[in-house]
Amino acid sequence: MSVSREAERPWTTEDLLALGEEERYELIEGRLVPMSPTGFLHGDVELTLAAALRAFVYPRRLGRIVVGEVGFVLRRDPDTVRAADIAFIRADRLPSEGLPAGFFEGAPDLAVEILSPFDRYPDLLRKVSQWLEAGTRLVWVVDPARRAVTVFQPDGTLRLLDESAELDGSDVLPGFCHPVRDLFERGL
Repeated sequence: MSVSREAERPWTTEDLLALGEEERYELIEGRLVPMSPTGFLHGDVELTLAAALRAFVYPRRLGRIVVGEVGFVLRRDPDTVRAADIAFIRADRLPSEGLPAGFFEGAPDLAVEILSPFDRYPDLLRKVSQWLEAGTRLVWVVDPARRAVTVFQPDGTLRLLDESAELDGSDVLPGFCHPVRDLFERGL
């Protein structure tokens, strides 16, 4: 399937899956939106936070943590598939037939977005809004440049956490707590 020839028509989730992983896109209301690779700092912060989440979630059998821009089908007709840097899905929401090879149908319980220097804030806010409207219960936006995390919740509340604060799992991951400062430490 050629992206250039087909770019004018509404794309579907199945069309996006058929492209494979050679080129990276999100699908927003039937429109392909290219995604560029992430930077090194982004990857380091992503691994640090994902490792902390996994260490909390897996021993308690709470669900699954996924990383690497995993696609979530947030809407159909026109289709919207958004990718999360890190996501958590509760165990009771995982398909009984096993983990999907393609995109997850529905929103994650927690979506984590890590800002890159080239991200545009209006685009980010739209994505956060789409996560929340689709049923995501908690969105963390991690900003490595400011060494801060913004926490968004469906009721419209948001909290800005600087590096002296603790990032907590709220009612999505009760008991999870991680120092914001530790997301950005550069020790070897």
